[in-house]
Amino acid sequence: MFSILIKKELIAILQNPKFITTFAVSSFLIILSVLIGINEYKNNLAQYDTGISLAKSKIEESRSWHSINAIAYRKPDPMQIFVSGVNNDIGRFSNVSRQGEVKLQNSSYSDDPVFAIFRNIDFAFIMTIVLSLFAIMFTYNAVNGEKEDGTLRLLFSNSISRAEFIASKVVGAWLGLVVPLLIPISISFLLIISFDINFRFFDWSRVLTLAFVSITYFTFFIIFGILVSSITKSSSTSFLLLLTFWIITVFIIPRVGVIAAGQIIRIPSHAEIESQLDAFSKDSWKNYTTQLSKTWNERRLQMEGMSESEKAMYEDDNSWGWMQTDDKLRKINEENITDYSRKLFEGYKNNRIELRKLALTLSRFSPASAYQLAAMNMASTDIALKVRYEDAIQLYKEKILSHASQKAETDGDSFGLRISMDSEKGISVEGGRDQNMLDTSELPQFAEPSYTFAQIFEPTIIDISILFILSIACFGLSVYRFSKFDLR
Repeated sequence: MFSILIKKELIAILQNPKFITTFAVSSFLIILSVLIGINEYKNNLAQYDTGISLAKSKIEESRSWHSINAIAYRKPDPMQIFVSGVNNDIGRFSNVSRQGEVKLQNSSYSDDPVFAIFRNIDFAFIMTIVLSLFAIMFTYNAVNGEKEDGTLRLLFSNSISRAEFIASKVVGAWLGLVVPLLIPISISFLLIISFDINFRFFDWSRVLTLAFVSITYFTFFIIFGILVSSITKSSSTSFLLLLTFWIITVFIIPRVGVIAAGQIIRIPSHAEIESQLDAFSKDSWKNYTTQLSKTWNERRLQMEGMSESEKAMYEDDNSWGWMQTDDKLRKINEENITDYSRKLFEGYKNNRIELRKLALTLSRFSPASAYQLAAMNMASTDIALKVRYEDAIQLYKEKILSHASQKAETDGDSFGLRISMDSEKGISVEGGRDQNMLDTSELPQFAEPSYTFAQIFEPTIIDISILFILSIACFGLSVYRFSKFDLR
């Protein structure tokens, strides 16, 4: 009898006039989103290759180790084809210099804000918005619709339990709605292969897990629709309740969670942080200038009473030591500014992390948020993407500046000039601004942040668990509520 009920439910869905339209629209949107994602990924990859070439040319033209500038570019991830996440919101590169801070800049939306108005239509967006609504449309009258049609009492004139009836509804609806979606999803995978996208085994593992999480999310709305249909007496009431729930969970709760977190944890703006750093830097350089002037005055006082020849000899004997002392003071001042900047932005970053954790915790009350977070984590386009890249760029900055400082000490550095001192020959200068280019072949290369599948999957466990628990709870509650359902 159970298999007969499943077959009945499956036939009812497939013969429903809105099924063909729903399936066609869903398939079209999924395939279209993948095609758009492929085109966007290829454009981003071309921009990345161009940027790498420009960055290499710029660093090869450097003339001074103390003023060397590099650029670190963020490499596009092929998983952005399915889940764009924050990929277009954060910057594409960061300048790496001795004074400047590490900060990704020039996002796709900042370059062309018109795209920020409508955002991206990707696979995750279609699952979150469109298909969850379609699940409601097919399940809002799954139980109470049978009562309104007068078939419920007829069904229970046979030997069938109420739990078996609910289970057949869930299985039949799942087979009728989920299995057909595997067709456009499979076509999307074939498009990835046919367009020669560099999908590694690691990427295929992520995209298959994404498909699994998407089906789990879709399953929740199927079961929840059956639950509400078993609680309410009329299909119009259940549809209204489901539509309200859909609006609240998809649009309201995620935004309310972020707003509430911002009210609980107050942190200074990025502009305020930069203002503090600018004030400290100005005071530090002012103190450095004052100390340098004091040192020069002391040197002049030491030479008072000397003849011109004695002064010249005294300056020749001490000039190299004075240069080293002045340079040491400058380096100490630069290090103090760098340390203050690092501590200031580390504190700012830690506060942002706490704010983000709280916002995500509050937004997880919505199944839609749980799915979106899981999808972005699997695609590595989650909100921590910016932090991961800026941490990697900060490490790159430390390596490249350390290398530059070592080269400046060993090779000399004055806009490409090599300065040497000999007790007999005195000071000699070799090279020139246009003659002596720096040897940058040994400079450290920027390495993108890397992670294993386990590291990506771990943060999604809580979100997948939420979807599983909610689905099981809704199924159990459906069985319980239908056990008290009036069949008349």
